[in-house]
Amino acid sequence: MSLSDAYMELLGIKVEAVGAGRAHLSAVVGPQHLNLHGSCHGGFLYSLADAAFALASNSHGVAAVALSTHMEYFKPAKAGDRLEAHATEENLGRRTATYRIEVRRGAERVALFTGTVFRKEAAGS
Repeated sequence: MSLSDAYMELLGIKVEAVGAGRAHLSAVVGPQHLNLHGSCHGGFLYSLADAAFALASNSHGVAAVALSTHMEYFKPAKAGDRLEAHATEENLGRRTATYRIEVRRGAERVALFTGTVFRKEAAGS
């Protein structure tokens, strides 16, 4: 499994660490990530969290695809802020798994993403 894709690279998202059921990513909010109010666009925050979700959920060697996601936005972020997405596995089942991703600026939680994936069967299973 690749630890990056063209979309992550376009947005400036960096992989800090990936392990079984977890991922840690980071990105710096640039002027291209701002909305019409001058704060970080919600789509950028979602993309950062979703990338961590994808890496964590695919870390077990079985292809996983999203079934559902939800995002709560708590605090605005601005240009220059370094954001981190920390994904943790909340439940791992045979066919589905659920993840919690916190988007943080230092110790401050900016947003919370939750998602559930469908785990495809491995070849020969």
